[in-house]
Amino acid sequence: MPEILKLDNVSRRFGGLYALRDVTLGIDSGEILGLIGPNGAGKTTLVNVVTAVTPATSGRVAFAGEDITRVKSYQAARRGLSRTFQVVQPFPEMSALDNVAAAAAFSRPGTSLHAARDAAREHLAFVGLEGMAGQSAATLTLAMRKRLELAKALAMRPRLLFLDEVNAGLNTAEVERATGLIHQIAKSGVTIVMIEHLMKVVLNVCTRIAVLHNGALIANGAPRDVIKDSAVIEAYLGQQYARRHGHG
Repeated sequence: MPEILKLDNVSRRFGGLYALRDVTLGIDSGEILGLIGPNGAGKTTLVNVVTAVTPATSGRVAFAGEDITRVKSYQAARRGLSRTFQVVQPFPEMSALDNVAAAAAFSRPGTSLHAARDAAREHLAFVGLEGMAGQSAATLTLAMRKRLELAKALAMRPRLLFLDEVNAGLNTAEVERATGLIHQIAKSGVTIVMIEHLMKVVLNVCTRIAVLHNGALIANGAPRDVIKDSAVIEAYLGQQYARRHGHG
């Protein structure tokens, strides 16, 4: 498959601290890439750099063959880069429908409110929230707010979707439901990069894993190979995990 995203020697520095250090990574169209690593490894910073929330200090980011290193975040979004946020922050007083309609209208300037709401209804139905369309976002449970966040991201009509800990705080049944949605999104042709701490989900969903540690890429490859990598075991998974899964 053709490469949809390419990072070349991307670094992001905050003062003297490197949050990302010379990361080179390619992502193929249609794959589901798991982005894992300890807290503070640079995972969300990488997403922020690609989506132009915090521009790279050095290096180059290309999306669908176009250099997007210096674009603004709204320009990145309108090119087809969409994301969910680890801490979900819907517009609390607005209905679930209008939260999603706002995302649909933002991604397509000139869209009528009627068309944006029609699109929003489709996305709410996809994530199983059609019955909550008229409720204010503030009244939704955490699991529902996570699904609302997903519907908002999908309303941007992404070609590449970043999922930042979409399963955090969910129970087993909710995680299974979210995993099913991720598979469906991938089948529709959207490339997915997911930051995820639940290794069971990573191994069940991802076609490839990239591992960050202290801002550097320390492993990149097939999930079953990466979880046997000694550097990954030491930096992130731990010996206990390795022994439990026969890699110690």
